[in-house]
Amino acid sequence: MRTVRVEASSAYDVLIGPGLLGECGARIAKVIAPCTAALVSDSNVAPLYAARVRESLETAGFRVAEFRFPAGERSKNLEVWAETVSFLAENRLGRGDFVAALGGGVTGDLAGFAASAYQRGIRCVQLPTTLLSAVDSSVGGKTAVDLPQGKNLVGSFHQPSLVLCDTDTLATLPDVQLRSGCAEAIKCAVLSSEELFARMETVPIPDMLEDTITACVEYKRGVVARDEFDTGERAFLNLGHTVGHAVEKCGGYALTHGEAVAVGLAVVTRAAAARGICSPRAAERIVALLEKTGLPVTTDIGATELFEAALSDKKRRGDSIRLILPEEIGRCRIETVPAADLIGWMRDGGVR
Repeated sequence: MRTVRVEASSAYDVLIGPGLLGECGARIAKVIAPCTAALVSDSNVAPLYAARVRESLETAGFRVAEFRFPAGERSKNLEVWAETVSFLAENRLGRGDFVAALGGGVTGDLAGFAASAYQRGIRCVQLPTTLLSAVDSSVGGKTAVDLPQGKNLVGSFHQPSLVLCDTDTLATLPDVQLRSGCAEAIKCAVLSSEELFARMETVPIPDMLEDTITACVEYKRGVVARDEFDTGERAFLNLGHTVGHAVEKCGGYALTHGEAVAVGLAVVTRAAAARGICSPRAAERIVALLEKTGLPVTTDIGATELFEAALSDKKRRGDSIRLILPEEIGRCRIETVPAADLIGWMRDGGVR
C-alpha cells in the first residue's frame, strides 16, 4: 500500500492499494470518530461494493444511510444534487457526520459538493472506484455539478478528510472506463514527467496501476499544496479540458470524460505544434500514445459548434481564455488568448 499526504487547508492522506474497501471502516475511524455516514453511490457501483463498505463501516461503529442515484454524467446536475442534500437532512445528519462518496468522478463531484454545502459543510471521504477518479478527481477538493450551459459550473472547493483508493475495484471496470482513466494519467505525464510518459509508452497503464496512480497523485498533491484554489499553477491540470468539455457537451456526453479529454489533448497538442510551440516529436509521441491506449484523437463535431460550447467554459476570463499547451513532454505552458481566437486554435488542431 502507498500513502500520499496532501497538505492543503485541511491535510489528509490518500491511501492506494488492494483491499481498502473492506478495511474502510477501521481506517476512517482513525480520522473520524464513529457517527453517521451517508454512503452515496450510483446504480452501477452500489450493487458491486456498497454492501462491503456498509459492513465495514458498521463493524467500526458507524451508522450508515445509503443514497443511490442513476449512473452517468446526466445525473451530475442540480436536481440530483438537491435530492442528495435532502437525503442528508431526512436522515438527520449533523455537522459531526460525513458523506462517503463511493464511485467514479460523477459520484465524487456530486457527493463532495453536497457535503460542502449541507449545514455549511460536513466532512467527506472519497472512495474512488474508477481509474479516472483515483488519479484525478478524488484528490484536490474540487466538487461541482453541471448546468445545461456547461460542465462543473456550480461547485466549491471542499477537501476530503481521507481518500481510500482500492485498486481491486479497477478489475471490474469496463474497458471504456479504464481507458478513460488512462487519458487523465497520460495528461498528468505530459504535464509532469518524461520518465513516467516513457514508461507508459513501453508498459500498458493497466499493468502498472498502483505506480501510475501514486505518481499522478504525488504530482497533483504538489500542485494543490501550492495553488489550492486554482488561481495560478493549478490551471495546468486543465490540459485538454477546454476542448474536451466542449466535446462532451456537444456530443451529449456520449464519450466518457477521459475520452473527451483525450480528444482535447490531441487537438491542443497538434495546434501547439502547428504554431511552433510544441516540438513535432513530442506532439507525435503524445498523439501516438493516446491512440495506442485506444483513445480517440479526433472528433466529427465542427469547430463552430465546439467554439460556441467552449465560450461557457469556466476557464474563460471575460474576452480571453487560458489554454494549456505542451512544449515538450514534462513541460507545458499557459497561454492566455482572445476567446475569439479559440476557433482558430481548434482548426489548427485538426477540428473542422
